[in-house]
Amino acid sequence: MKPSSSSSSSRLLEITVISGENLLDNRKQPVKKNAFVNIKAESSTCNGQTTKMDKEGGSFPMWNEKLIVALPMHARHLTMEVQCKASSGIKTVGIAKVPTSDFTGGFLPEDYLHFLSYRLRDGKGEKNGIINFSLRVKNAPPQSSQSAGCAAAYSRQWTTAPVGMRSSYNSSSGVVTGIPVYPGSLSGNITNLMVNKF
Repeated sequence: MKPSSSSSSSRLLEITVISGENLLDNRKQPVKKNAFVNIKAESSTCNGQTTKMDKEGGSFPMWNEKLIVALPMHARHLTMEVQCKASSGIKTVGIAKVPTSDFTGGFLPEDYLHFLSYRLRDGKGEKNGIINFSLRVKNAPPQSSQSAGCAAAYSRQWTTAPVGMRSSYNSSSGVVTGIPVYPGSLSGNITNLMVNKF
């Protein structure tokens, strides 16, 4: 169900929740099944949007589910919370807060399709898995000819995103990087890497 917020007061985000990686229950045992994702905007009065459960994926769930989320214009971040259903109830695996500056502003138009990966943190702030997703703004204002030209030139570097997109993780620095898919001849020009260092 689409949110009812008007386009004048909020951005409508089209978010495809792709997959999770290395999800642990209490940072000890791999999540066995029934993982799902809640997405909510900062300061939002609605309950957000939720994916279906992946009943088979365990600690590497696959959702590939598209959701529409209303993001208030003043919001500074988007919250993605991975949970799982166990016999004892609903457990939170980890949360990622995505700054809106990661997908708005800059030289790319707001309706550009971003592929992102973020480190999840549990209730104690400890690392606990990764979430992979794509995002674009559906009700973005018309782009200028200059930004359209930049986006067109940039888009030629891409082919298609894999369904099971995996992220690059440097264990020494704790950096999770979203990896774009591009022809090998353009491997020296990666301008849209979205890096979560938090």
